[in-house]
Amino acid sequence: MERVGFLLKVRPERLAEYKVRHQNVWADMQEALRETGWHNYSLFLRDDGMLLGYVEVAENFQASLDGMAGKEVNARWQAEMAPFFEQLEGLRPDEGMMRLEEVFHLD
Repeated sequence: MERVGFLLKVRPERLAEYKVRHQNVWADMQEALRETGWHNYSLFLRDDGMLLGYVEVAENFQASLDGMAGKEVNARWQAEMAPFFEQLEGLRPDEGMMRLEEVFHLD
């Protein structure tokens, strides 16, 4: 199991809609995440749009990302979510995550 934290920046003017979209994440998107090893996945959002993601993956994060990259539902989700984020420079949100280094873990 690998624990991963990452950052993204949601556009402040899109915060309310971003929250609404995540109240009803598509069932097929949730299933694809599970199928590709994503577990205990959470997103935390500050008022200024800073988004912290946390996920535990079964194998390794890159393998889980690669698995999602092959899912049609992920392509649709990423296309719909891309306009919500700042500083992606042409990348999909799942490609533009700034991964954080884990420096402490209490088991």
